[in-house]
This record gives sequence, C-alpha cells and structure tokens, in this order.
Amino acid sequence: MFGESFRLFRILGFEIRANVTWLFLALLVTWSLAAGLFPFAFPDLSPRTYWLMAIVGMFGLFFSLLFHELSHSVVARAFGLPVGGITLFLFGGMAEIQAEAKRPREEFWMAIAGPIASVVLGAAFYLVSVLMLLLGVPDYIAGVPLYLGFLNILLAVFNMVPGFPMDGGRVLRAALWHLKGDLRWATLWASRFGQGFGLLLVALGIYSFLLGNFVGGMWWFLIGLFIRGAAIASYRQVDTQLALKGQTVRRFMTTDPVTVPAEATIREFVDDYLYHHAHDVFPVIRDGKLLGRISLRHAKTVPRADWDRTRVDDVCRQLPEEFTVDADSDAAQALDRMQQNQSGRLVVTENGRIVGILVLKDLLRYLQIRSELERA
Repeated sequence: MFGESFRLFRILGFEIRANVTWLFLALLVTWSLAAGLFPFAFPDLSPRTYWLMAIVGMFGLFFSLLFHELSHSVVARAFGLPVGGITLFLFGGMAEIQAEAKRPREEFWMAIAGPIASVVLGAAFYLVSVLMLLLGVPDYIAGVPLYLGFLNILLAVFNMVPGFPMDGGRVLRAALWHLKGDLRWATLWASRFGQGFGLLLVALGIYSFLLGNFVGGMWWFLIGLFIRGAAIASYRQVDTQLALKGQTVRRFMTTDPVTVPAEATIREFVDDYLYHHAHDVFPVIRDGKLLGRISLRHAKTVPRADWDRTRVDDVCRQLPEEFTVDADSDAAQALDRMQQNQSGRLVVTENGRIVGILVLKDLLRYLQIRSELERA
C-alpha cells in the first residue's frame, strides 16, 4: 500500500495493522486539534489541556475508523468471504476483503455496513456529550465526544459519495449490478464516478492552495489523487478477476520446474543450478515432495571450504505457505497472492508434491491477449 505495516492486535478474529503513514495522520490530527480546533472552540485553557484533549480525540479517531472497518469485515465474513485483516493508513482504513461478493445483495450490505456503523457511533458520542453536560461536566471535556460524534457523521457522509471504491460507490455498483446483472459493467460505471469525484477533489485542492490554504489544499489534492487511483485500480482488479474466472492454476503453470534435490551439496547447487539457470530461488525436494527453498543468499552463508561437505537440506529454508498454490486453485486467487507477496512466482503443488511453477508474466500475457481480442 504505502510501505510497511505493523501488526497491532487481533479483535473478533481480524488482524489489525497500522501502516507507517498512519503515524503521520495521527500526528497531524493531534496537532490540528491541539493548535486549532479546541483553542478556537474553548478559549483560555492551558496548552496541556488542549494537548490532552487532542490525544483523546486522536484515539477516538482511531477507534472510529476501526469500528467502521470492522463492520465491513464482520458482514463480509457473515457472507462467507475471506478477510485478510484491517489496515489503518494515511487516508483512513481498509478492510482487506479478499474476494468479490457473489450477489448484489451481499455487495450492498457489506458496503452500507460501514456508514451505518459510523452513524450509530456518531449518535452514541453525541449522547455521551449531552449526558456529560447534564451531569455538570465542564463543556470543554464534553466537547471531545461532541467532536467525535460530528467526525463519525462526517465520515459516514463522505464515504457515501457514489464513487467506487468508496462505500457509496459500492452501493452504486450493487444497484447497477442488480439492475443489469453485469458486474463488469456496474464496476466500470461506479469506477468512473469514483474517478470523477477524485478529480473534483484535486481541483478543490488546487483552488484552496491558490487561495492560501496550503495545508488544506494539499490534503484535498492528495485525497483526490488517491481516490482516482484507487478507482482505476479497483476496476482493473475486478476486470482481471472476471477474466480469470473459471481458470485454474494448472492451465498457466510451467510443468517440470527446475528443482534442487535435498541431498545435493552446496557446490553442486552453485555449479549446476545457480550458474545455469536465471533464477535466484529454487524449490528443494526430497522424494518428490517439497521440502523448502534455497537461494544464493543461503549458499553464501556457507564458507567456500565447506561447500563439498554441506548439503542443501542443511541450509535450505521452509517455503512459507503463501508462496505455494494448489494446482487446481483459482487463477485469480493465485494472482492476488502474488500481489500480496510482491512475488512473481509461486510453487505449484498437488498432494504435497511439486508439479509446476506459476509465473506472473504467463498470467499477464493471457490477460493482455484476451483484452486485445475483446477490443477487436
């Protein structure tokens, strides 16, 4: 997404992660509240009070975004769709739903769940603020939940803009999908609305920048670029998944891949494999079954004097499950796995035995040919 993400905790079975850019958002929000909004709304308080209010407000934003994305994830899981986790980043949060909805009704409820949750949470914060005032709590303390209530309502309204991949755009896609029964067509038009909204925000950012609102203008400009890029990428992803629908990994894999026997020495691995094949990483097999992987980096850990008496299985590493795929798996899911791992190759197995290698360029070549034929 935007660099490295860090695991924070698990909740309801979902792994919660924070991207490195979330730190920038958290600092920006805290500073904006402590130096701008709260001093304007509640003058004559101490700087320490403003910063404490701002920190509470920032954690409230964290909880609000998490609550919004959890609602998407819970509904998606209820419909049987896999969810990889939730990541908070510079422009908010993202529930990593790893498959498309099978019916428009599922798409609608997954999309609308987030804004509904934000409205409910916003109302709850507002009621807390009113209750605090009725109990005689100072207005500046009650102002923090009041701010969070307004923030959640704003979050719901903004997300309901009908531009894919925002929640409102997904609701629009569900409606178009239900109307015409064509997911690709529905995604195309919802994506176009998303691209248009992104360009509108870019124009707003430029206009604000020219008027002297440099921070606000830059912020709208960046959000607009992000939404437009996400709309384009989301349509391409759906188009790719539909193009690969019904295709298995077996169709695209290269059979008889180059493998290294576990009993080979490091010298044999270097002379017979590294020097003769244009690969950096090789699968290691024992009795026809996948044992692990070995690479140039692993070979370099062995002193050259020990190459003849050190075997490959002494230094090879286990191949993580996410770098393997079953031969009869869906090709679209395999492509998603490659993108998540930032890897152009997957080891294809069948009943624990290696039967091939799936290479990204083979999938992309198929998609390119299919696209050109459809435009002919």
